[in-house]
Amino acid sequence: MKKKIRKIFSPLLNMFESGGTEYIYRKSHRNILKILGFLFLILSSGSIYATIKTSQLGGVLPAIVFLLLGFVCEIVAFLGSDRAVANIWKST
Repeated sequence: MKKKIRKIFSPLLNMFESGGTEYIYRKSHRNILKILGFLFLILSSGSIYATIKTSQLGGVLPAIVFLLLGFVCEIVAFLGSDRAVANIWKST
């Protein structure tokens, strides 16, 4: 199942898994990325809630940005290789 999901998100993962240089990876980087993605998703839901509650369209852009950032962080954290996680942190 993980291979199928990795294949679906391969365009996104390939952006972070490219490169031939050495990288520095620590297990804590992946854990922090999971937490960071979760926090971005919470910010997104809060922004969506505030946008709906106030009927203002100004909250749509932050909601989309936070949602995309959270989505990318979670995909790389759960499906990405060690190199992809290191590239997110620029640990090369």
